[in-house]
Amino acid sequence: MTEAGWVLGVDIGGTNLSVGLVPRSGGAPARRLVRPTDASRGGEAVTDTVVDLLRKVMDEAGVDPERDVAGIGIGCPGPLDRASGLVLTTPNLGWKNFPVRDLIAEPLGLPAVLDNDANCATYGEWWMGAGRGVQTLVGLTVGTGVGGGIVLGGKVLHGASDAAGELGHMTINYGGRRCKCGNYGCLEAYASGPNIASRAVEGIEAGEPSSLPDLVEGDLGRITAETVFEAVLAGDAFASGVLLETARYLGVGLANLINLVNPEVVVIAGGVTRAGDALLDPLRAEVRRRAFLPAVSACRIMAAQLGADAGVIGAAGIFLAHHGALGERSDPGSAGP
Repeated sequence: MTEAGWVLGVDIGGTNLSVGLVPRSGGAPARRLVRPTDASRGGEAVTDTVVDLLRKVMDEAGVDPERDVAGIGIGCPGPLDRASGLVLTTPNLGWKNFPVRDLIAEPLGLPAVLDNDANCATYGEWWMGAGRGVQTLVGLTVGTGVGGGIVLGGKVLHGASDAAGELGHMTINYGGRRCKCGNYGCLEAYASGPNIASRAVEGIEAGEPSSLPDLVEGDLGRITAETVFEAVLAGDAFASGVLLETARYLGVGLANLINLVNPEVVVIAGGVTRAGDALLDPLRAEVRRRAFLPAVSACRIMAAQLGADAGVIGAAGIFLAHHGALGERSDPGSAGP
């Protein structure tokens, strides 16, 4: 791999696209651009937008892609076939067998590595964020969906078919709510941003008193997870109950993971962290009730530190690690093509 000083990071989410120019040595992107994903346009329209944003971020920084850029790390929801650069299927984007890596890399003439978007965010926190200095970390990203990643011994766990780390699709309620993946009772079906909003709307429609309808001028379709958090801050008892229930669902899932993986750190990322200690305190309490004491005692549960930069930084880090260019903390496993 060239000794170019920059790596492009791409974070494709169900709501937004984020791209950035990340220093080879790590740290915050020198430039980062964000646009709505708008997956309804179709996959190729989305990847065309990503390519345009990458060209723009390089132009703004005065960077020559042939001389200055080592390559591209791409984070995308899965399941994926990383070796072929394909999105096999993703409920929140509607893509199947979609060649996302090559559609981004080929127009720019740069090598690229594809990995799960939540793996990238987790790896970013391990490389440059809340997990610096640890060997074992679990990341849980709560946004449009619920994703996750697991770092064991400094390596991202991918599993036999690149499907490891789909933490949002563990079943936490047998026969529970239907998830977009087709299963019932998934963690995502309760704790993702849209499902936090859906549970709030269901309660209001069942007659629960709340200020939430006033916040959206009576249009319940406008209620989002952020609206629920706003109502919590304003002292709304029903919204506080929805948030507490969300924390407990997340705590159930994390207790399972802590018993299974025994991590040093669990990092919670995504829009749900805006709720702060109102979410994290009952989440930690639920974990303490359910997980084995030695595992809980060894684990810190904390909010992510990199914020919206995590996915971009982590994607760039996974590219570097795949090419053996991350220095001492060099290999996240079998990432990339």
